[in-house]
Amino acid sequence: MIELQIKKSQDQRIMAKKNSKVTSKPVAKKASKTLSSGSTGKASKSAAGSALSQTGAPKRQTSQKAASAASKTLTDGRTSKASKSAAASALAQTPSKKKGEK
Repeated sequence: MIELQIKKSQDQRIMAKKNSKVTSKPVAKKASKTLSSGSTGKASKSAAGSALSQTGAPKRQTSQKAASAASKTLTDGRTSKASKSAAASALAQTPSKKKGEK
């Protein structure tokens, strides 16, 4: 009985595929510029920080919270090109979802 419950819980676990993308040096510079700007909003800085932390680190992945911030950054009309570039990089480094997963 216990063995069956353990197997069932393991089968229900959703495993995302690893994403081995990294932030390029030009995008890392834009992310740095975004972080150092005094007029940049929280969402843009969160996305830029995520992108910058993934420079040369393929094992790091964008968290769901940072991905949400990156999405807000991309849809905000007031966001600079540098911030949007960093946000796009962060979104590209989110874990891949299996087909049919929400």
